[in-house]
Amino acid sequence: MNAAGIPLDKRQTFALRVDTTLDALDQVLTWFESFRNAGIPDPIWAECQLALVEGFTNAVRHAHRALPESTPIDIELLLMPQGLELRIWDQGQEFDLEGFARNLSDPTSPNANLESEGGRGILLMKALSTHLSYSRQADGRNCLLIGKRFDDPGSRPRLSVPGLGEQTTA
Repeated sequence: MNAAGIPLDKRQTFALRVDTTLDALDQVLTWFESFRNAGIPDPIWAECQLALVEGFTNAVRHAHRALPESTPIDIELLLMPQGLELRIWDQGQEFDLEGFARNLSDPTSPNANLESEGGRGILLMKALSTHLSYSRQADGRNCLLIGKRFDDPGSRPRLSVPGLGEQTTA
């Protein structure tokens, strides 16, 4: 068993499909709540819950903005002895998450908008995760991957947000 109580040879996958509506956030939160006692350390569970909320609401508000509410958003949780991965699949347009995040975190970037409140959720997800990526899949969907290792709770990431300075995330 690892320090979180998950057997070392165990990988468990759980899935959820919801409609494209912010009303489905309650269903997403209830689903994720069911993993609260699955061996995920409490601080990491809370950070992942926040990253999940950000990722899901971004899929609804941005990726699926022009799509019908019946368009599904698929969510997957992969629990492993050393950490977890959350995947959120959307059917929106391709998006350069890394480029967007670079422009947000660089206040000298020509595309930086220091007055805008939008986009800071991406920086928050980056700060809360060990790994964050967004890529187009062969089936035409996009996958937001939020990875978090269980062995890094002592190394609290720091988040630097233009206009707010550097903040500790826990």
